[in-house]
Amino acid sequence: MTAAYTHVPPPNPLSQADIDQEVAEVHAAAADARAAGAPAVHHPPRDFAPYRSSRLRHPKRPLVAVTDPEAVELHGPVFGTTDITPLDSDLTAQHPGEPLGERITVSGRLLDRNGRPVRGQLVELWQANASGRYAHLRDQHPAPLDPNFTGVGRCLTDDEGRYHFTTIKPGAYPWRNHTNAWRPAHIHFSLFGTAFTQRLVTQMYFPNDPLFAYDPVLSSVTDERARQRLVAAYDHELSRPEWSLGYRWDIVLDGPSATWIEEGR
Repeated sequence: MTAAYTHVPPPNPLSQADIDQEVAEVHAAAADARAAGAPAVHHPPRDFAPYRSSRLRHPKRPLVAVTDPEAVELHGPVFGTTDITPLDSDLTAQHPGEPLGERITVSGRLLDRNGRPVRGQLVELWQANASGRYAHLRDQHPAPLDPNFTGVGRCLTDDEGRYHFTTIKPGAYPWRNHTNAWRPAHIHFSLFGTAFTQRLVTQMYFPNDPLFAYDPVLSSVTDERARQRLVAAYDHELSRPEWSLGYRWDIVLDGPSATWIEEGR
């Protein structure tokens, strides 16, 4: 669970103005580097200072090369098509009662750098409930839990690379990064390739959220176009009459239009 309520340091005396200043300095340095001809950077720094807990959690030692192929296979994904049921992708139907909140449909395509569909890949998501609380023992945010919403789902992409979920729009929540710090509503996505080592994790946001300007996690993506690609688009064709509103969000795995990945966090 990324940036959950109790996974960060205790309340920090830094104000929003202090965080804004740090973000501005990092963005200015990144712009200067691009102007000087530095190669494009598609992922944020692992120790982005305004995202204060990243300094405690980011890897500080070199990667360990795994040379035993059998050992790698022991830790690879074991999910197959027979393991995934329709309930896995409909988070509103996993419990006997109706979950609270606004029902939404989230769909999109998993694509490679050339726009080709990536078929048969495992897509997992997890999220807070409508009140901004995760169904997790370590989340002690004093917001109500929903006994009919766990906030976890998965599916396999189809032949067009498409994934599809029905869920509840998550709420914002405080995360103690600095004074009065709130995370915008978001959904975490995990993407698997053919082995565990190919797992990628990212986040999807909702359009026009007023908290975007105050969020160091989103601000850690210093390229404005890359930040925009993390925001889903409302799609009326995906909305289901009298049931749910639709959001479309494509995920690009690599290349110049790659979706930002939480590297090393």
